[in-house]
Amino acid sequence: MLYHIENEALFCAVDSFGAELHSLQSRRTKTEYLWQGDPAVWAGQAPILFPVVGRLQGDSYAYDGRSYSLAKHGFARKQAFELLARERDRVAFQLCDSEATRVGYPFAFALQADYRLTGSTLAAAVTVRNTGDVPLPFSLGAHPAFNCAMGDILRFSQPETLCSLCVNTESYLTGEAFSVLDAATELVLHPHLFDNDALIFQNVQSEFITLLRSGREALRFALGGAPALGLWAKPGAPYVCIEPWFGISDGLQGAPDIRQKKGVLLLAPGERFTQSWTAETMDE
Repeated sequence: MLYHIENEALFCAVDSFGAELHSLQSRRTKTEYLWQGDPAVWAGQAPILFPVVGRLQGDSYAYDGRSYSLAKHGFARKQAFELLARERDRVAFQLCDSEATRVGYPFAFALQADYRLTGSTLAAAVTVRNTGDVPLPFSLGAHPAFNCAMGDILRFSQPETLCSLCVNTESYLTGEAFSVLDAATELVLHPHLFDNDALIFQNVQSEFITLLRSGREALRFALGGAPALGLWAKPGAPYVCIEPWFGISDGLQGAPDIRQKKGVLLLAPGERFTQSWTAETMDE
């Protein structure tokens, strides 16, 4: 079910299925900032990645002597969330463990997604809470897609020297990397930028990335201190995903125990972890 929130500057829609953002629109100009999804290209819009980011080796992992299966990017994006709160400018949802989730992920958790509008900014906060009595292993990532055109620019808030981790055709890290930026701030979106899948960066120093459309600042995205950043689109498609990640795909030799996998966080019983990001719109 779609829920709508708004303030004096923005209109926003969020689906309770996956707690997925579906629209971010200027009320004055009617500019739609979010990719609207196209099954012929990519049907997603802004999925929440939980409890894994990327792909596990063999789509499986071990825990306490048993093997479990999890699909790429986890299951949260394909689950119905419960409505927790709704105000004119805010909506919040929650997903808790169930018999269905415990088949592939035998842990007790509560996953809350909160969206709030303040002026020209959308603030998103996704919180993982360990409701069980053992440490909770998980990864968490955002995957919002924003409308753009070929030739548009992503501008980092400070000069970056960045190499992208290479992935193979099965979405596993190969251990290799290639240079993308060398003491530069601007990355031009061109039809072949994502020919080899996502660009995956670690150690990004910038606090935010600005999307320039037709040479004008359109949207400023704050990364929220995530240790990894994915940029992705289907090659030549008119959108770009800006993806702050707390987690990453397995390599060719992924660790079988989920607690030992690269990028996996461990949350003690009763504790919580929040990933936050913001998208500030520049009214075009």
